[in-house]
Amino acid sequence: MSQKDYYDVLGVSRTASADEIKKAYRKLALKYHPDRVSDDEKTEASEKFREATSAYEILSDSEKKAQYDQFGHAAFQNGGLGGGGFGGMEHAEEVFREFMGGFGGGGGGIFGSIFEGVFGGSSSGSQRNAPRRGSDLEMSMEITFEESAFGVAKKIKIPRYETCSTCNGDGAKPGTNRTRCSYCGGTGQVMSQAGFLNIAKTCPRCNGEGEIVDSPCTECRSTGRVKQEKSIKVDIPGGVDTGTRVRMYGEGEIGQRGGGRGDLYILIYVKKHPIFKRDENNVICELPISFVQAALGDEVSVPTLHGKVDMKIPAGTQPGKIFRIKDKGISDVRGRGRGDQFVKVTVEVPTKLTTQQKKLLKDFGLSGGGTTPGISSFVDSIKKVFQ
Repeated sequence: MSQKDYYDVLGVSRTASADEIKKAYRKLALKYHPDRVSDDEKTEASEKFREATSAYEILSDSEKKAQYDQFGHAAFQNGGLGGGGFGGMEHAEEVFREFMGGFGGGGGGIFGSIFEGVFGGSSSGSQRNAPRRGSDLEMSMEITFEESAFGVAKKIKIPRYETCSTCNGDGAKPGTNRTRCSYCGGTGQVMSQAGFLNIAKTCPRCNGEGEIVDSPCTECRSTGRVKQEKSIKVDIPGGVDTGTRVRMYGEGEIGQRGGGRGDLYILIYVKKHPIFKRDENNVICELPISFVQAALGDEVSVPTLHGKVDMKIPAGTQPGKIFRIKDKGISDVRGRGRGDQFVKVTVEVPTKLTTQQKKLLKDFGLSGGGTTPGISSFVDSIKKVFQ
């Protein structure tokens, strides 16, 4: 299913400023947030809320926005450029909470934390113990020129945190349980008086968790997570180039307290090719030919990414002449056709000649040497300058 253009989702132009993007998202997010609509409207509103949040997350980030402007949705889909769908509702809610916090909205963020800390708001404890999304990971991958052109599937190993199998992520030694912190009563906060203000501080005994692990798991040391090396398959789409970032949704660090995984970003580096060079989706190569081939013409075999192609060299071809072979370049990563191959001719001058060959060339020169456009033009220019 095709995805809507992110600019259309937010109702802004492609030249919209960061402030215009923020205002457009705020308006839509508040309108379609599932908590602000009736039960009959929740399904449709949730989808629009996720769409708006996905659009804002990309367009509000200058780096991601540049990638989207260049590659479209392909730059942010599963396996890089071939999955579908917007991020989950949990992730959309997280982005929304961070956004509203930045604007001074209720329920979280910078301003929410300040007022809860000073006046002892009751929600901060629950927020502290709320599910937390895992961190994103990034790694680099080197691929060949051909792999970048046609795509490739690779298996990679990444070190990341996984749920501890000994305690199943609980952090407590098997057979034991967490207990409510008696110091803060399970709230994760302790209150102190400062004049007429009640100031909430993180509980020093449970570090804001609200619970105590009396018998920590020896495998994960009560964290509930252990570092492991995982093997995953990565589908690199055809058309990527050095600097492309492939996003693997849900392949980052595991979340805490039931939170979703982060994402894995793979930065692509393409090895240099001994024959081909890339210019956008076009391929460029140099083809050496002999003086005789250039003078008399010939049919030569030219290497391309798609196999060898026969190409005619017209008689009198000059060094540096560029020929175009249509549709033998690299397919566009967004599926918008394929580039061409450009062949630049270089004329090789023989370095070792036999006595007979030298005589023939001297006779050829004495006979006039044929028409030489470059030399004739140069001589004419000299005459004009010094006449």
